[in-house]
Amino acid sequence: MLVAFSVAPSGTPQSGIDAAADGSVHDAVAAAVRVVRESGLPHRTTSMFTEIEGEWDEVFDVVKRATEAVLPFGSRVSLVLKADIRPGRTGELDGKIERLEQALGETPDDPIDVF
Repeated sequence: MLVAFSVAPSGTPQSGIDAAADGSVHDAVAAAVRVVRESGLPHRTTSMFTEIEGEWDEVFDVVKRATEAVLPFGSRVSLVLKADIRPGRTGELDGKIERLEQALGETPDDPIDVF
């Protein structure tokens, strides 16, 4: 399964945690991403989401621990999650992108025209 998730704190941080003056949550996100990276599961982090691939129980364990890592940064935590559950498939973190690029007639190293 693939899971794309985003986790962010809001409210008042626990004592000892300095909130960024500009409202940035990068320290909290870094704590969550650290959990994902240490999990050893295939993953990718973009500007808005972290994608992770694995079996149901292992993926959701990582999401839970990443969410818990953000808790000290606020009085509440928001979690957005989207899952692609396709039993028997692996390597989809990259496979889906490769199939998209093939459909576009491009290779992953080709620049994608955004205009």
